[in-house]
Amino acid sequence: MLTAFANAFRTPDLRKKLLFVLLIIVIFRAGSQIPAPGVNVANVDQCLGQDANSEGVYTLINLFSGGALLQLTIFALGIMPYITASIILQLLVVVIPRLEALKKEGQAGQTKITQYTRYLTLGLAVLQATGIVALARNGSLLQNCTEPLLHSQGLSTFIVMVVTMTAGTAVIMWLGELITERGVGNGMSILIFTQVVATFPTALWQVGKTQGWWTFGVVIAVGLVVVAAVIFIEQAQRRIPVQYARRMVGRKMFGGSSTYIPLKVNQAGIIPVIFASSLLYLPAMAVQFNQNNPNPPAIVGWINEHFVRGDHPYYMVAYFALIIFFTYFYVSITFNPQEVADNMKKYGGFIPGIRAGKPTEDYLSYVLSRITLPGAIYLGLISLIPLIAIVLIEANQSFPFGGTSILIMVGVALDTVKQIESQLQQRNYEGFLR
Repeated sequence: MLTAFANAFRTPDLRKKLLFVLLIIVIFRAGSQIPAPGVNVANVDQCLGQDANSEGVYTLINLFSGGALLQLTIFALGIMPYITASIILQLLVVVIPRLEALKKEGQAGQTKITQYTRYLTLGLAVLQATGIVALARNGSLLQNCTEPLLHSQGLSTFIVMVVTMTAGTAVIMWLGELITERGVGNGMSILIFTQVVATFPTALWQVGKTQGWWTFGVVIAVGLVVVAAVIFIEQAQRRIPVQYARRMVGRKMFGGSSTYIPLKVNQAGIIPVIFASSLLYLPAMAVQFNQNNPNPPAIVGWINEHFVRGDHPYYMVAYFALIIFFTYFYVSITFNPQEVADNMKKYGGFIPGIRAGKPTEDYLSYVLSRITLPGAIYLGLISLIPLIAIVLIEANQSFPFGGTSILIMVGVALDTVKQIESQLQQRNYEGFLR
């Protein structure tokens, strides 16, 4: 990895792209530290310092914002509205025929879907900003905080903060697209990676300061093992061989080539973890809205005991089961064995030993279901690591190794290095003879 970056900086055009990406990252992180208009910065810092676990039900959103959410900065919403909008559009493509037809139109259709994603992102940003500012006004955003987080409770301050945070989300989208067009790698993925990495040193330092440096060393050792395991699984794939028959077109012979279909063990990525986390936030948010009720219903107390913190066995079992379910669900809507089998048949391709058509579809479905199971268990176990750490070493909910953070860091880093290496090979390809 370090060799690839060193070689990239020796290439003039790649060096310009990497420096451009670094410039965008600096701007992005600067915006994550600038408070929105009307925020009482001193009171916010005081409340955050009182309770290390003040994230509460906003752990995932605060992770994707690099800690900017609870600080109420102009980039407080981070990249989360765009992620949510992209997931919704991916699901709607399967359900709505019009969107499915756009997807099949190639670049023009993809441009239209991207435009819909932008509009949906802004709509979700308005809703999320309204909710966050409303919770900040009534004092429910940070737990155990009695100080006012805003200088004014007026409507004008409320509107200005909502507009500012929504505009911040639009700027983040623009910065991500600039990286994709003029830099290296996927812009949105790199911005997510930046926000996750931004909270990593703080979380590690918190473990060392609160649990002792012996525990810190053990956490580092376990973390390296986890990272190695994640890299191994993320790179693992089942390659299904595909042979294309020869055919005569005019006086020329075409085909006869062989390739393969790569089925990754983790075919779904981190989407099932996001789905499961978001679904488990709903009961916790319901409890939070009832915290000022002097006589809450009995179900609220039961949820508060079993599903608000991640150290309860009920929460862990539900979290693991939801990840397994959403892994199969997401893989089933993103990989269509029937479509793949039809395309292979159309272009004269076949799997050796398997007849084209329905037998190929059945074979692909069988292999996909078998390979998805270890991938789902892997996602569930990695996601449970921070929850188990809460129980074993009493770490806070921002335990660095495991969960969504480690999946994002390893996945984006591997993808970016692959793109850098592919561009280096295009410029320094030596061929078979030196």
